[in-house]
Amino acid sequence: MTRFRFLLPALLASLTLIVSPFAMAQSAEREWDAYRDALERGERQANYWQYGWTGFYATTLAVNAYQASEASDSNDRFDARVGAVKSALALGGMFFDRQPHPEARRELERLYAEDDLALARALIEQTAAVERERRSWRARVGSLIVNTAGGLVIGIGDDRPSDGAISFATGMLINELQIWTQPRQAGVALNNFQPARLSMGEMHFDYEYAFVVAPNQVGMHIRY
Repeated sequence: MTRFRFLLPALLASLTLIVSPFAMAQSAEREWDAYRDALERGERQANYWQYGWTGFYATTLAVNAYQASEASDSNDRFDARVGAVKSALALGGMFFDRQPHPEARRELERLYAEDDLALARALIEQTAAVERERRSWRARVGSLIVNTAGGLVIGIGDDRPSDGAISFATGMLINELQIWTQPRQAGVALNNFQPARLSMGEMHFDYEYAFVVAPNQVGMHIRY
């Protein structure tokens, strides 16, 4: 029994030397797959988001521009002029406010070719930070200013407080939908990995894991 007790650590060490390179390669490849899949899906959603909201604001601009001159009611014409200004500002913002995922996906492919996993992790963390920033209160300041101004112009300038409040609330709701339909795949990929520790007597092994669900199978990504 004593002899076996001394042989066991040596046996475990030998198995570790044999298995670890293969396990590390498998874990790294799964991590690469998770990051690449996240940014590919993020880029796809970013394109849908960009084209969808650009088309929406272009349509509302055209409708408001038409209503501003052709509506039969003077209040409707006034509201349409305010709406046209708001839509034009929002449309202009879409051309300058780009999602980070397409560029991040291209950069990740370059890092994958160079097999630089450390920089890939940093890229995912940076993209996730941009996602969080685009959902923070700062992302709402511009819309708050524009919609407040539009509501005041209608409510006070045209002496229609209730219509001004509706204009403000509608504009803020649309902006909120625009914010929450943005892609967030990088943050999800980053948060999927949870820290854990495997202990075998005096030996401790720190690692991170993430469950991955796919059609007809459930897997686990491990990195350490």
